[in-house]
Amino acid sequence: MTASQTARQLARAELTRAIKEAATRQLAETGAAALSLRAVARDLGLASSALYRYFPSRDALLTALIIDAFNAIGAAAETAAAVSGDPGTRWLAACRAVRQWALAHPHEFALVYGSPVPGYQAPTDTVDPATRVTRLMAGLVVEAHASGLLPPPTQPLPGPRLVAQQVLDSAGGAPAEPYADLVERSLTLWIALIGTISFELFGHLNRVITDHPAYFDAAMTIAAEAIGLQLPPSPPA
Repeated sequence: MTASQTARQLARAELTRAIKEAATRQLAETGAAALSLRAVARDLGLASSALYRYFPSRDALLTALIIDAFNAIGAAAETAAAVSGDPGTRWLAACRAVRQWALAHPHEFALVYGSPVPGYQAPTDTVDPATRVTRLMAGLVVEAHASGLLPPPTQPLPGPRLVAQQVLDSAGGAPAEPYADLVERSLTLWIALIGTISFELFGHLNRVITDHPAYFDAAMTIAAEAIGLQLPPSPPA
């Protein structure tokens, strides 16, 4: 690789970063549905044609922002869960990290967990980044189950499995009784995490909750208890 090739690559990487930053600012100002390559180019003082060499369409730019957001959320959760401790302690640490990331990046969180962008179809490139947090949470549940830390449910879910077969396959199949519904129960952990953060972030808990961090911990504890995952009684913030 020549010096000129390296310089071009660095320049391309720097402009790609600048385009994403300008697009993120536009998300905050106008929302994802109004994201425009022309507006991003204008913000950067570039011709629109210059941006098409980096992102051929608005959807391509949206996809890049979505992948970046999911990877950032996943990295925050994984780093937090890497601490020592039992699965419940690490699970709560990961949940707190996701909440902190969302509070610091509300518009990026809304992009990936808010209302779908009209006309946008996410490509398969987004699947792996989008499932980083769910894979982490599932791994902690599997670890707790394998370690004998999960009591069996007092009232198993009736009927056939409620999740798609591909989800069961990715989880290694349904566990044996009395834990056959563990995948469905574990799904509620992810829903509780994203739902609780969304309610706080989008103002649905205004004048309802007096202490948001404490309520978040309480909500995560209640969700964990639904599958038998034990969290510390008074975990440090």
